[in-house]
Amino acid sequence: MQKINFIKMDKSDCRYDLYINILKEELVPAMGCTEPICLAYAASKAREVLGSEPNKVDILASGNIIKNVKSVIVPNTNGMKGLKASVAIGIIGGDPTKELEVIANVTEEQKQKTQEFLDTTPMNITHINSEEQLDVTIKLYKDGHSASVRIAGFHTNIVHIQKDTNVLYKSTSISKPSAKLTDRSILSMEGIYDFANSVNIDDVKEILERQLKYNKAISEEGLKNDWGANIGSLLLNNYGNDVKVKAKAWAAAGSDARMNGCEMPVIINSGSGNQGITVSMPVLAYAKEYNIEEERIYRALVVSNLTAIHQKTLIGRLSAYCGAISAGCAAACGVAYLLGEDLETISKTLTNSLAVTSGIICDGAKASCAAKIATAVETGLMGYYMCKNKKNFCDGDGIIGNGVEKTIKNVGTLASKGMRETDKVIIDIMTE
Repeated sequence: MQKINFIKMDKSDCRYDLYINILKEELVPAMGCTEPICLAYAASKAREVLGSEPNKVDILASGNIIKNVKSVIVPNTNGMKGLKASVAIGIIGGDPTKELEVIANVTEEQKQKTQEFLDTTPMNITHINSEEQLDVTIKLYKDGHSASVRIAGFHTNIVHIQKDTNVLYKSTSISKPSAKLTDRSILSMEGIYDFANSVNIDDVKEILERQLKYNKAISEEGLKNDWGANIGSLLLNNYGNDVKVKAKAWAAAGSDARMNGCEMPVIINSGSGNQGITVSMPVLAYAKEYNIEEERIYRALVVSNLTAIHQKTLIGRLSAYCGAISAGCAAACGVAYLLGEDLETISKTLTNSLAVTSGIICDGAKASCAAKIATAVETGLMGYYMCKNKKNFCDGDGIIGNGVEKTIKNVGTLASKGMRETDKVIIDIMTE
């Protein structure tokens, strides 16, 4: 392995604490696909505000919420899918204090009661046009009273709470919900590399240790048992036991389980459990293969996690652009760092891989996400091995910009602006 050239970003650097805050904000636990969980969280909070079980429900949701909830199994519902199931389980069994683990402690009795609630309670779904790709309002009614909760921008960002005609809470940043988060524009590949080199491991160890523990557990579950299309097992059984195959399979297996109702929590990245699994499991696979020491693994995870977040800052939380792609490409950057590569190689890895797979669409959360994850990791690793063999795509080729930061910006523009109409068409097809 090459020796890493350390560039010091000490604690006096204003970016140091911001980078740590970003990791703390993004790498949080969630049980189940985060869009259904967002609905369940809003519903549980609305139930708390109303003070009783409603006899009528209105669900107002942006297109990307509808897209990502339609086909994925909601945990703790005995295999149910869809917006109504997500809201119903939040009303009946949700604990709003748990946020993205809102339905982690649902009982068997509550599962049965949720089905009864769905059978007897009118629930209306309205597709809303919103400037926010992630926007949902849950309105509950009972005996002349009502309660509503709106979440927008990111999955736990409550921006409005109302009971009857009384506004109990209204965010001052309702037009820019992301203002509650640390400014991600501080991120750069050079900064990420410097931070990974110099961060005091004790400042990030607990966050990253938990990510490996949770995501490894659900990956092992996905390989052990029958979940979805079993993409992880398929790869290992048919493509061999090479580390490149393991990297894809371990990531895909976690998604196999998660997209198909597994009730184990994951540590997310950029609001997505699939992306959290994808940025971490390939790094772990390579670390095990080459017997890498623990500290180096954590530094590599800093690279993969922050590289994914850096890309998603411009892409957006939800879009027509498949988030597994940004995560898979970021994972390869983490692998490159793990194996001792310098900033130039890591940057070329990202550029090469983004040049190949940036057209893959997101058509919602479901079993096929695992296969897209495998494709993303494979492309990321190809981008790395291209660079190792001194074969790189050139600046100006297609969407590749003049340097890695320009390429990241170009992909963000493609996803957030160029694919808006694509997103509308995808949602139309899915809701036809």
